[in-house]
Amino acid sequence: MSYQHILVPVDDSPISYAAVDHAITLAKLCNSEVTLVSVVSVDPYVGVDFYQVAPMITEHFMEAEASAKSRLQEIAQTFDREGITVQSKVFHGSPAEGIIHVADEVSADLIVMGSHGRTGVKKLVLGSVAQSVLTQSPIPVLVIKHQSS
Repeated sequence: MSYQHILVPVDDSPISYAAVDHAITLAKLCNSEVTLVSVVSVDPYVGVDFYQVAPMITEHFMEAEASAKSRLQEIAQTFDREGITVQSKVFHGSPAEGIIHVADEVSADLIVMGSHGRTGVKKLVLGSVAQSVLTQSPIPVLVIKHQSS
């Protein structure tokens, strides 16, 4: 099977960079185009006094977006050096929703993403973006698992 367009969700975690390495290998083997996506999460604080926290939230989102764009640009250069066609997108919203949305938007036929491998209470409290994407995605998802040392 050959993949024409690979979506690679990235954040600043080491497992995200491991997924990037796998995506580079696959893209070279399949001569695939790649889209990188970074999701800037929406404000989880519903019901707080907007006028008191608005300046802090605005500053936080501006910093998060700038960081995401910088990270995407840095990673895109790695794909460029390998001769792989790459584009980058920033999505605002929940991570799983953003990944699924962008995959559809760019007509990706594979998602390559990292998973921290949380279990038990940590998974329950923190959720699992990879698990959500796996259950919601209509296209194949390659999950690169965290390797403990």
